[in-house]
Amino acid sequence: MHPVPLSLYIHIPWCVRKCPYCDFNSHESTTIPEEEYISTLLEDLQQDEELAQGREIQTLFFGGGTPSLLQAASYERLLQHIHSIIPIARDAEITLEANPGTFEYTKFADFNRIGINRLSIGVQSFDSEKLHALGRIHDSDEAITAIQTAQDVGFENINIDLMHGLPDQTSTQALKDLAQACALQPTHLSWYQLTIEPNTQFYSKPPQLPVEDTLWQIEQQGKAFLAQQGFTQYETSAYSQVNRQCQHNVNYWQFGDYLALGAGAHGKITSSHNQSIIRYQKTRLPKDYLDKQKNFTAKSAAVSSEDLPFEFFMNAFRLHQPIEKSLFQQRTFLSEKSIDAAITEAKNKGLITETESHWQTTELGNRFLNSLLEIFS
Repeated sequence: MHPVPLSLYIHIPWCVRKCPYCDFNSHESTTIPEEEYISTLLEDLQQDEELAQGREIQTLFFGGGTPSLLQAASYERLLQHIHSIIPIARDAEITLEANPGTFEYTKFADFNRIGINRLSIGVQSFDSEKLHALGRIHDSDEAITAIQTAQDVGFENINIDLMHGLPDQTSTQALKDLAQACALQPTHLSWYQLTIEPNTQFYSKPPQLPVEDTLWQIEQQGKAFLAQQGFTQYETSAYSQVNRQCQHNVNYWQFGDYLALGAGAHGKITSSHNQSIIRYQKTRLPKDYLDKQKNFTAKSAAVSSEDLPFEFFMNAFRLHQPIEKSLFQQRTFLSEKSIDAAITEAKNKGLITETESHWQTTELGNRFLNSLLEIFS
C-alpha cells in the first residue's frame, strides 16, 4: 500500500468584520489572544501527533477567518514547533489566506521570509461598489495594492479569490473583474458563484442576485476568457497556470489525509492498520477551544464502508482530470467491483467516461455533479 499523503489545516477563527454572506467559523474581534492561541494549537498538535503515523506534512494551509491578522512572529514560532513534532517536507506548499484590508508591506515580507510560500488573497471583486455590498473592509485600490505588494516582497505563488453572481452584477462587470485579476498575473484563481447560505445575514435579508440566464452567461464567458489567458480549470471553481494547482486542495479532492488544528477545524485520517477512515472536528467556539478544561476534539467517527464510495467521488469528481482507478482501492480499501453498477449507470447517462486505468467526468457530469454523486450514494 502507498502511504496516504498527509496535509495540515490550521484554522484562525477571527476577522475584523463578519461578511454578510459568510457561513464559515469566523468571529469578529478587536482583541485576539494570539500568543495563547498559538500555544493551544501546539498542545493540540502534540495530542494528535500519532495520527501522522510517521508521515511528513506535504502541504500546510492557514485558513480563516483572517489569518493575516496574526503577526509573522506567531507563524514563525508555530512553524518551528510543528516541524519539531511532525516534520514538514522540504518542498511543502505552505499557504496563508490574506485579506487586502489587513495587509502591510513589512508583514507580507516577513510571511515570505519565514517560509510561507503561497498567499491566497480574498479579493472577491475589484468593483468597490460590489465590495461594499459584500461587506468587505477593503476597496478596489487596496486589493490591487495588496497583490502587487505580495509580488514585490517575493511571493511567486499567489491565488486571487473572486466571486461572481454578485448582487445586481452584469456579465460585463463579472468579466471586468476577471480581466483585472488576470492583469495582475496571479498563478491561481479561485472563481466561484456567490451562494446564499443559512445562518448568514444574506439569508435573512437576501440581496437581488442575477437571474439564471445571466449567471449562465457569466460562467460560460468567464471560463472562455480564463482559458484564453492561460488558466486551466482543474477543479469545479479553481483555475491555475501550468503546474500551479493548489496542492493542498488537490490532496483533499484525491481523498488524501489532513490533520486539523484550531477552532472548528475538520480533519480526515486513514488507518491502514485496521483499514478505517476517521473524520473529526475540533471544538468550534474559540473560547471553548482555548478552555483547558475542554477537549480539543468535539466529534470523531469512522466513515462506514457503505458511505465510502460517495465520500470518495464527492471529492474526486470535483477534479477536471482523469482519476486513477487504483486510487479508489488505495484510499477506500474497497474493490472496484463494489461500484461496478454505479459506474455503469454513470457511463450510460453520459456523466463519466472510462478507460482501462481511469475515470473522468464529462462536460455533462461536471454540469450536473450532484446528479452524478447521487448514483454513488
